[in-house]
Amino acid sequence: MDLLIYLAPASVFLGAMGLFAFWWTLRNGQYEDPAGDAARILVDDPEDRPA
Repeated sequence: MDLLIYLAPASVFLGAMGLFAFWWTLRNGQYEDPAGDAARILVDDPEDRPA
């Protein structure tokens, strides 16, 4: 039972960190153009190739 004293706050902290990371990605526009991102990986752009 003493282990729960450490595990419960740790799990709440990790959950809060996950929610914060998700909120941060929403605020920075990571999910603005999912269809364009999906199509962009299929385009063969010669400028993207290593020299």
